[in-house]
Amino acid sequence: MPPMLKREIQQRINAGEMLPLMEAFYTIQGEGFHKGAAAFFVRIGGCDVGCHWCDVKESWVADLHPPTETDKIIDQALEYSDTVVVTGGEPLMWNMEKLTVGLKARGAQVHIETSGAYELTGTWDWICLSPKKTKGPLPDIYDHADELKVIVYNKDDLRFAEEEASKVNSDCILYLQPEWSRRDKVMPVIVDYVMKNPKWKVSLQTHKYLNIP
Repeated sequence: MPPMLKREIQQRINAGEMLPLMEAFYTIQGEGFHKGAAAFFVRIGGCDVGCHWCDVKESWVADLHPPTETDKIIDQALEYSDTVVVTGGEPLMWNMEKLTVGLKARGAQVHIETSGAYELTGTWDWICLSPKKTKGPLPDIYDHADELKVIVYNKDDLRFAEEEASKVNSDCILYLQPEWSRRDKVMPVIVDYVMKNPKWKVSLQTHKYLNIP
Protein backbone atom coordinates (compact mmCIF):
# COMPACT_ATOMS: atom_id res chain seq x y z
CA MET A 1 0.00 0.00 0.00
CA PRO A 2 1.43 3.44 -0.92
CA PRO A 3 2.48 5.45 2.16
CA MET A 4 0.13 8.32 1.30
CA LEU A 5 -2.87 5.98 1.08
CA LYS A 6 -1.86 4.27 4.30
CA ARG A 7 -1.71 7.64 6.08
CA GLU A 8 -5.13 8.59 4.71
CA ILE A 9 -6.65 5.35 5.93
CA GLN A 10 -5.08 5.79 9.35
CA GLN A 11 -6.47 9.32 9.57
CA ARG A 12 -9.93 8.04 8.71
CA ILE A 13 -9.63 5.30 11.33
CA ASN A 14 -8.58 7.87 13.93
CA ALA A 15 -11.65 9.92 13.02
CA GLY A 16 -13.93 6.88 13.28
CA GLU A 17 -14.77 7.02 9.58
CA MET A 18 -13.29 3.54 9.10
CA LEU A 19 -12.96 0.66 11.55
CA PRO A 20 -11.02 -2.63 11.48
CA LEU A 21 -13.99 -4.94 11.02
CA MET A 22 -13.39 -8.58 11.94
CA GLU A 23 -16.93 -9.85 11.34
CA ALA A 24 -20.55 -8.77 11.39
CA PHE A 25 -23.54 -11.07 11.77
CA TYR A 26 -27.18 -11.33 12.81
CA THR A 27 -27.88 -13.69 15.70
CA ILE A 28 -29.48 -14.17 19.10
CA GLN A 29 -27.77 -12.48 22.03
CA GLY A 30 -26.37 -15.15 24.28
CA GLU A 31 -25.22 -13.44 27.46
CA GLY A 32 -26.23 -11.01 30.16
CA PHE A 33 -29.35 -8.86 30.43
CA HIS A 34 -30.39 -9.06 26.76
CA LYS A 35 -29.91 -12.80 26.29
CA GLY A 36 -32.45 -14.37 23.96
CA ALA A 37 -33.05 -11.20 21.92
CA ALA A 38 -32.16 -10.87 18.25
CA ALA A 39 -29.42 -8.37 17.39
CA PHE A 40 -26.81 -7.55 14.79
CA PHE A 41 -23.27 -7.94 16.09
CA VAL A 42 -20.33 -5.86 14.88
CA ARG A 43 -17.00 -7.33 16.00
CA ILE A 44 -14.15 -4.85 15.80
CA GLY A 45 -10.56 -6.13 15.54
CA GLY A 46 -7.81 -5.12 17.92
CA CYS A 47 -7.26 -5.94 21.59
CA ASP A 48 -4.30 -5.77 23.96
CA VAL A 49 -6.08 -6.81 27.15
CA GLY A 50 -4.73 -10.34 26.70
CA CYS A 51 -7.15 -12.70 28.46
CA HIS A 52 -5.55 -16.16 28.31
CA TRP A 53 -8.96 -17.79 27.97
CA CYS A 54 -10.25 -15.47 25.23
CA ASP A 55 -12.29 -17.39 22.64
CA VAL A 56 -11.69 -14.84 19.87
CA LYS A 57 -7.92 -14.45 19.98
CA GLU A 58 -8.04 -14.00 16.20
CA SER A 59 -9.48 -10.55 16.92
CA TRP A 60 -6.38 -9.32 18.77
CA VAL A 61 -4.28 -8.09 15.84
CA ALA A 62 -6.13 -5.19 14.25
CA ASP A 63 -4.00 -5.23 11.10
CA LEU A 64 -5.46 -8.62 10.17
CA HIS A 65 -8.91 -7.08 9.77
CA PRO A 66 -9.70 -4.79 6.84
CA PRO A 67 -10.42 -1.12 7.49
CA THR A 68 -14.08 -0.79 6.56
CA GLU A 69 -16.15 2.30 5.88
CA THR A 70 -18.22 3.04 8.98
CA ASP A 71 -21.17 4.05 6.81
CA LYS A 72 -21.08 0.61 5.17
CA ILE A 73 -21.12 -1.07 8.59
CA ILE A 74 -24.16 1.01 9.53
CA ASP A 75 -25.99 0.19 6.30
CA GLN A 76 -25.34 -3.54 6.67
CA ALA A 77 -26.41 -3.63 10.32
CA LEU A 78 -29.71 -1.88 9.71
CA GLU A 79 -30.63 -4.33 6.96
CA TYR A 80 -31.03 -6.91 9.71
CA SER A 81 -31.92 -5.30 13.03
CA ASP A 82 -32.57 -2.09 14.92
CA THR A 83 -30.49 -3.43 17.82
CA VAL A 84 -26.75 -3.37 17.19
CA VAL A 85 -24.16 -4.80 19.58
CA VAL A 86 -20.57 -3.62 19.18
CA THR A 87 -17.96 -6.00 20.56
CA GLY A 88 -14.42 -7.14 19.91
CA GLY A 89 -11.60 -7.43 20.48
CA GLU A 90 -11.77 -4.22 22.45
CA PRO A 91 -13.93 -1.76 20.48
CA LEU A 92 -12.97 1.26 22.58
CA MET A 93 -9.47 1.13 21.14
CA TRP A 94 -11.17 3.01 18.28
CA ASN A 95 -13.30 6.13 17.95
CA MET A 96 -16.92 4.95 18.24
CA GLU A 97 -18.55 8.37 17.78
CA LYS A 98 -19.42 8.20 14.09
CA LEU A 99 -20.64 4.61 14.29
CA THR A 100 -22.99 5.21 17.21
CA VAL A 101 -24.27 8.59 16.04
CA GLY A 102 -24.96 7.15 12.59
CA LEU A 103 -26.83 4.15 13.96
CA LYS A 104 -28.89 6.16 16.44
CA ALA A 105 -29.78 8.77 13.83
CA ARG A 106 -31.50 5.95 11.94
CA GLY A 107 -33.40 4.67 14.97
CA ALA A 108 -31.12 1.87 16.22
CA GLN A 109 -30.51 0.87 19.81
CA VAL A 110 -26.75 0.61 20.22
CA HIS A 111 -25.04 -1.62 22.80
CA ILE A 112 -21.38 -2.24 23.58
CA GLU A 113 -19.42 -4.90 25.41
CA THR A 114 -16.09 -3.55 26.64
CA SER A 115 -13.36 -4.18 29.16
CA GLY A 116 -13.40 -0.45 29.86
CA ALA A 117 -9.63 -0.28 29.46
CA TYR A 118 -9.87 2.62 26.99
CA GLU A 119 -11.63 5.98 26.98
CA LEU A 120 -15.37 5.74 26.44
CA THR A 121 -16.35 7.22 23.08
CA GLY A 122 -19.71 7.06 21.34
CA THR A 123 -23.31 7.38 22.51
CA TRP A 124 -24.70 4.12 23.89
CA ASP A 125 -28.07 2.80 24.96
CA TRP A 126 -26.53 -0.08 26.90
CA ILE A 127 -23.01 -0.61 28.22
CA CYS A 128 -21.88 -4.05 29.33
CA LEU A 129 -18.66 -3.63 31.30
CA SER A 130 -16.64 -6.84 31.42
CA PRO A 131 -13.49 -5.91 33.37
CA LYS A 132 -10.30 -7.94 33.24
CA LYS A 133 -7.47 -8.25 35.76
CA THR A 134 -4.84 -7.97 33.06
CA LYS A 135 -5.79 -4.40 32.12
CA GLY A 136 -8.38 -2.78 34.33
CA PRO A 137 -11.10 -0.29 33.42
CA LEU A 138 -10.53 3.44 33.38
CA PRO A 139 -12.40 5.14 36.24
CA ASP A 140 -14.98 6.97 34.09
CA ILE A 141 -16.65 3.82 32.73
CA TYR A 142 -18.04 2.67 36.07
CA ASP A 143 -20.66 5.43 36.30
CA HIS A 144 -21.93 4.58 32.81
CA ALA A 145 -22.14 0.78 33.05
CA ASP A 146 -25.61 -0.75 32.76
CA GLU A 147 -24.35 -4.22 33.54
CA LEU A 148 -21.17 -5.59 35.05
CA LYS A 149 -20.20 -9.03 33.77
CA VAL A 150 -17.27 -10.75 35.44
CA ILE A 151 -15.89 -13.94 33.93
CA VAL A 152 -15.11 -16.52 36.60
CA TYR A 153 -12.15 -18.81 35.90
CA ASN A 154 -11.26 -19.52 39.54
CA LYS A 155 -12.32 -18.52 43.04
CA ASP A 156 -10.10 -15.43 43.09
CA ASP A 157 -12.31 -13.99 40.36
CA LEU A 158 -15.08 -13.71 42.95
CA ARG A 159 -12.85 -11.40 44.99
CA PHE A 160 -12.13 -9.39 41.85
CA ALA A 161 -15.86 -9.28 41.06
CA GLU A 162 -16.64 -7.72 44.44
CA GLU A 163 -13.91 -5.12 43.95
CA GLU A 164 -15.41 -4.14 40.60
CA ALA A 165 -18.98 -4.18 41.92
CA SER A 166 -18.01 -1.64 44.58
CA LYS A 167 -17.13 0.85 41.82
CA VAL A 168 -20.19 0.75 39.55
CA ASN A 169 -23.34 2.85 39.89
CA SER A 170 -26.20 1.62 42.06
CA ASP A 171 -28.42 0.73 39.07
CA CYS A 172 -25.83 -1.51 37.41
CA ILE A 173 -26.90 -5.16 37.13
CA LEU A 174 -24.28 -7.61 38.38
CA TYR A 175 -23.47 -10.87 36.58
CA LEU A 176 -21.06 -13.73 37.19
CA GLN A 177 -20.34 -15.86 34.13
CA PRO A 178 -18.36 -19.11 34.07
CA GLU A 179 -15.39 -19.25 31.73
CA TRP A 180 -16.57 -21.71 29.10
CA SER A 181 -13.73 -24.24 29.27
CA ARG A 182 -14.12 -24.53 33.07
CA ARG A 183 -17.90 -24.26 33.28
CA ASP A 184 -18.43 -27.69 34.85
CA LYS A 185 -16.00 -26.92 37.69
CA VAL A 186 -16.86 -23.27 38.17
CA MET A 187 -20.65 -23.32 37.87
CA PRO A 188 -21.29 -24.95 41.26
CA VAL A 189 -19.06 -22.31 42.85
CA ILE A 190 -20.98 -19.51 41.12
CA VAL A 191 -24.39 -20.95 42.03
CA ASP A 192 -23.40 -21.23 45.67
CA TYR A 193 -22.00 -17.70 45.66
CA VAL A 194 -25.07 -16.14 44.07
CA MET A 195 -27.36 -17.89 46.53
CA LYS A 196 -25.33 -16.41 49.38
CA ASN A 197 -24.95 -13.03 47.65
CA PRO A 198 -28.22 -12.43 45.76
CA LYS A 199 -27.20 -9.02 44.45
CA TRP A 200 -25.43 -11.10 41.78
CA LYS A 201 -27.06 -13.00 38.91
CA VAL A 202 -25.74 -15.92 36.86
CA SER A 203 -24.94 -15.31 33.18
CA LEU A 204 -24.42 -18.22 30.79
CA GLN A 205 -23.08 -18.27 27.24
CA THR A 206 -26.37 -19.62 25.96
CA HIS A 207 -25.37 -19.11 22.32
CA LYS A 208 -22.77 -21.82 22.77
CA TYR A 209 -25.37 -24.22 24.10
CA LEU A 210 -27.57 -23.28 21.11
CA ASN A 211 -24.61 -23.70 18.74
CA ILE A 212 -25.08 -20.29 17.13
CA PRO A 213 -22.57 -17.41 16.67
